[in-house]
Amino acid sequence: MMLCIAVVGPIAFAQSSGPIEDPTPAIQTPPPQASDSEIKTRISGIFDEIATLRKVTVDVSHGVVTLGGEVANTAAEVRAEEIALRVNGVVTVENQIERRLSVDNGAGPFFGDPSGRLDKLYRALPLYGAALAVFLFLALLGHLVASWRSLWRWALPNPFLEELVSGAFRILMLLVALVVSMNVLGATALMGTILGGAGVIGLAIGISVRDTLENYVSSIMLSVRQPFRANEHVVIDEHEGKVMRLTSRSTILMTLDGNHLRIPNSAVFKAVILNYTRNPERRFEFELGVDAADDPVAAMQIGLDRLKAMSFVLSCPEPEALVQTVGDSNIVLRFMGWVDQRQTNFAKARGLAIVATKDVLEEGGFTLPEPIYRVRFDSGVEDALKSAKPESRGAGAAEQPRVKARPSSNYDSDVAADNTIDEKVDAERASSSEADLLDEQRPVE
Repeated sequence: MMLCIAVVGPIAFAQSSGPIEDPTPAIQTPPPQASDSEIKTRISGIFDEIATLRKVTVDVSHGVVTLGGEVANTAAEVRAEEIALRVNGVVTVENQIERRLSVDNGAGPFFGDPSGRLDKLYRALPLYGAALAVFLFLALLGHLVASWRSLWRWALPNPFLEELVSGAFRILMLLVALVVSMNVLGATALMGTILGGAGVIGLAIGISVRDTLENYVSSIMLSVRQPFRANEHVVIDEHEGKVMRLTSRSTILMTLDGNHLRIPNSAVFKAVILNYTRNPERRFEFELGVDAADDPVAAMQIGLDRLKAMSFVLSCPEPEALVQTVGDSNIVLRFMGWVDQRQTNFAKARGLAIVATKDVLEEGGFTLPEPIYRVRFDSGVEDALKSAKPESRGAGAAEQPRVKARPSSNYDSDVAADNTIDEKVDAERASSSEADLLDEQRPVE
């Protein structure tokens, strides 16, 4: 009597609840109401017809179905429970099925009957052929478009970007071809799994090679920005030299002593770059000291007159001089002048300007202070010096008179620009087959 109430109650409730219907058809049992034995017979008969559920045992008591036995995998276990719940008269299902962990069950899908597998493969050959044809067509189309150099050269003015974008387009078309061919085969779920795994692997690789990626991105930015030209005299942080070329990995300089210097592009992109070539006019400066008793204004005027008289010193901008510091025994003057680096060697011009200014100050009666040292002798050393006989000194110890050299008036000799490094850079660029990302047609920053 209690079983009838439990079964009829839900039926009456379903009839009064409205038009909601269960889309899954119920498994019918003999009317008017199935007993426990009938439910057991019905479920056991269904399990006997399913190969993966034949070892499942069924026990029914008061509408509660207890499933036992063993199945090969979790999917079979879930299927058995779903079938039992669809039988009329079942109140609930107690699932006590265990999964078999034997080797034959796990390896069965791989070492099963080969004749069935070959038959399925033979019937699927037309579909596989169609998928392969789609893949090859799209991959070949992507390769041809990526190899169309005139198209990329027209769209992208930079050769490095041209190579980068064309390579990325080729890879993208391969991925599109793979996705479309998998859709033809109906294996979209497998494709999603593969792409998900590839994304995780790509993220791990990206983290591990982040320095290389940073250098690669810096190469792209430098090729677009063009911060310098070939053969320009630059200082990149503490590295100085003439620019030879910009590659996809590094910037190559030739130092002023003729050596090759490679700087990673990531360091170049973040570095402070000083370019001496961009403005051909360059200022040199140096400091000279005069005695504290001398007139610094007169000394500056004499020095400036000499600088203005030198042929390699530019008249516009004019040379300048100022008082740098005033010390206890000297006054430090700073002299500044400009030269044209295209015609004048900067280092030689500065050196000759220092010599010429020093000589003219000395000729004008100004004293260039020398370092003053105070020497202290112990009492024993002092007594020994006093008792020393004059004849004990050698003939070479006699003090020689100081002869002051006459200043030379040829201060404009040999200041022509030195093009040795420029010629070496041009020769290296002409003989090397390494790609250069510097483009003379693009504007520089």
